[in-house]
Amino acid sequence: MSTPVAGPLSTAEQGMTLGVELPSAGASASPEEIVRVARHAERIGLAAVWTFERLLLPAGPAKMIGGPEVPLPEAYGSVYDPLETLSYVAAVTGRVALGTSIVVATYHNPVVLARRLATLDRLSGGRLVAGLGQGWMADEFTAAGVPPQRRGARFEELVTAMRTVWQADPVTFEGDFYRIPPAHVGPKPVRPDGPALLAGATSPGSLERAARLGLGLNVVMMTWEAFHDSVAMFRRAAEAAGTDPATLPVVVRVNGMVTEKAQDDRAPVTGSAEQVMEDLARLRSAGVGHVFWAMDTQPDERLAAMDRLTTLT
Repeated sequence: MSTPVAGPLSTAEQGMTLGVELPSAGASASPEEIVRVARHAERIGLAAVWTFERLLLPAGPAKMIGGPEVPLPEAYGSVYDPLETLSYVAAVTGRVALGTSIVVATYHNPVVLARRLATLDRLSGGRLVAGLGQGWMADEFTAAGVPPQRRGARFEELVTAMRTVWQADPVTFEGDFYRIPPAHVGPKPVRPDGPALLAGATSPGSLERAARLGLGLNVVMMTWEAFHDSVAMFRRAAEAAGTDPATLPVVVRVNGMVTEKAQDDRAPVTGSAEQVMEDLARLRSAGVGHVFWAMDTQPDERLAAMDRLTTLT
């Protein structure tokens, strides 16, 4: 078994690390391509590879709970399960951290999810970084058999219940949504305090909740203004909860490309490798410890993109 690693959850002062999403969705997804990208990422020195959870692609418009309809890519009609995918990757890699961005925690039972995460953490030698979210798509809550009401409170209780499962046996838990009778539950994660946990959070309530729970932040880069606002709100909430914000990692997900040529009209942390390097310096100064790219491209294109970037780092 490989030696446990800290993963990509460092602070900017300790050195920013980079990662890439695996091709786990759509027509280009296959066991062979997933392994090829993971091995290449490890070979060129990336710190982490990432997957995500999507239960289904609605036949009609995807509806946000309490919000508008959202267009989704056709690739979401076939998405490899993130934890099984990362277990497969763990067997053919030895160093790279294995991240989810994100698993929708509220779709799962806390005992089952805690055991699955701990199993992956054990199989990988402590390389798991579990990004968790509370969900937003009405059809997925219906399919999971979970009511969307009070999903923020459900998420908080689920995280607390999972952390209880990872403690010394016997464990027990009593909450509004979940109950665990006194029992021995294993395996336990590699580290006594459990695997590294992030929260995919955007709203003020979810940012406050993540900070209060002592989770790291997995923020999707949209605009610089939205990024700085979210991080500032998260860190203020951590201070209010009595936690040093510097101890809570910030991981940035970039839904975009590192291109061959410079782009005049570009989203943050996209464009040529030189343009991206300028943005990475800005993220580093904001205390970001890890950045990864989720690219809607063929595997060869995403590998070439990361090659361009790593030659400059």
